Amino acid sequence: MTINYSERLARTRAKMDELGIGLLYIPPSTNLEWLLGIPRERPSFTNVVYPGGWLNGAFVGLTKGPLLAVPRMFAEFDLGNVPGMDLRILQDRDDPVQLARDVLREFDLRGKQIALEERTWASSALNLQTLLPENKFTLASRVFQPLRMIKDETEIALMKRAGELVDLAMAEVLKKLRVGVSELEILTEIDYQLLRLGSQATSFPTSLYIINPKRESEMVHVKGKSTHPIEAGIAVPFDFGAIYNGYCSDFGRTVWMGEPPAEYIRTHELVMQAQRAGADAMKAGQVTAAQVDHAARKIIEDAGYGKNFRHRLGHGIGMDVHEPPFLTSHDETILQNGMTFTDEPSIILDDRWMVRVEDVFVVRDDGGEALSHCSRELMAVS
Repeated sequence: MTINYSERLARTRAKMDELGIGLLYIPPSTNLEWLLGIPRERPSFTNVVYPGGWLNGAFVGLTKGPLLAVPRMFAEFDLGNVPGMDLRILQDRDDPVQLARDVLREFDLRGKQIALEERTWASSALNLQTLLPENKFTLASRVFQPLRMIKDETEIALMKRAGELVDLAMAEVLKKLRVGVSELEILTEIDYQLLRLGSQATSFPTSLYIINPKRESEMVHVKGKSTHPIEAGIAVPFDFGAIYNGYCSDFGRTVWMGEPPAEYIRTHELVMQAQRAGADAMKAGQVTAAQVDHAARKIIEDAGYGKNFRHRLGHGIGMDVHEPPFLTSHDETILQNGMTFTDEPSIILDDRWMVRVEDVFVVRDDGGEALSHCSRELMAVS
């Protein structure tokens, strides 16, 4: 599964030229990994700042570059091997403004816009604007969003593997799930299994959504601090994802602890029907994102639970776990072959339970193709 980065660079430059953009500045980010294959680090709770660290990224022109200007410590500890890359290293005592000035002189920017990655530090943006007072600045999403929205078959294969990892992790977690085990143990087990199976990290904080009328009056979003035991007579909705070679999965199932009541069985089946309706509607070139949302939502609304489905049906996903477009009532994007979305309907009964399911689907001519295959049948654990 080899990614053609030269082809991505050519497509990026064609889009830049179309938009009148003469230079991209891309710090370490999803877009940098997508364009050049320079991987992101696992998230850190605190900021790690190097001397002159506001200058830390790739400069890409219409013909010049990519040129990487990075602090010494980033080059030594984070960057890894980048053969053939034009690398300019900022030593600890060097002046980042002078290095940036020297780099910018190598590009012909007369009358051109400068596009910055959205998550560029404010200090980087302000310094670059000071150095280029005659140029208009814009967002790099204008270039990258349309290029990243439709995945090729190599990308889809990587996302399928990410989907397989969550399937395998869920199977292992179900072996540990029982009445009395703590919420923390289950969350920790999910993260352990994902890493053991080959995920680079979790694609977002692993979560449970617990409604326990005996314990609290509303849903608790559990992210890892709670050592409270999982009790009988409640639903345990899971939400977690893997990353494989930079590509994400996003997955959800709901498990009942004990013998499920009749209404839970009914709401569970409605949610599964809604997901199927959403996936079936994902026909390339034939529907908008809003129409897919409506197809799933109608199942739940017609059954009388419309007010209990409170969120959008899903979101785009790829190298970021949330990407545009969105399966929501206001998004009129026409779905195209190769777009990838989560399909995640739910029914939330505040005083009783939440039922949710979530899988990633790729848009095809005849409807959505699932990229994970864990059973969607009702699961109950004694």
